[in-house]
Amino acid sequence: MNNKIFILNGSGGVGKDTFVDFIKEFISSYHYSSVTKVKLIANQIGWSGGKTEKDRKFLSDLKLLTTDYCDMSFVDIKEYVTFFNNNYNNSLLFIDIREPVEIKRAVNEFGAKTILITSNRVEKITSNMADENVDKFKYDEYIKNDGSLDDLKTIAKDFVKKITNLTYDKNELLCLVCGHQPCKC
Repeated sequence: MNNKIFILNGSGGVGKDTFVDFIKEFISSYHYSSVTKVKLIANQIGWSGGKTEKDRKFLSDLKLLTTDYCDMSFVDIKEYVTFFNNNYNNSLLFIDIREPVEIKRAVNEFGAKTILITSNRVEKITSNMADENVDKFKYDEYIKNDGSLDDLKTIAKDFVKKITNLTYDKNELLCLVCGHQPCKC
């Protein structure tokens, strides 16, 4: 297996980080966000790191401004993808991107596949354009995080099995990088 890139989307609180954390138990994986650099700038101008509707709108608006001005987020993602591909083998990269136009661009640029995670426990966020439009794209994979953490871990394990064509060994997956179950990378 070569490196694989996935664009990950879903409203705040649906379990994107948890899903990737579970994936990391089975295979070498990395997680990046299209707002990583936006958050650095936001911190410098007084953002406290909150996740309120006001915070989400602020980050969304700041990302739109920096994208319009200098394409900052996409340039940052391209640099990270280059670093990832030059420094890791047989690994997965999950990139959080919310905007459908940016998702399509990343798919075309990086040959990425797309994943939408949903949860019936999380209300749709409509305070900003980025969260409001998460369902306005045709994704390659749809993951419903409606059950327990154990259920999501099983979904993550099955996802790794599917994309790597690995078979189960004593009901666990072997990491392609370190060969341990679960991964010790």
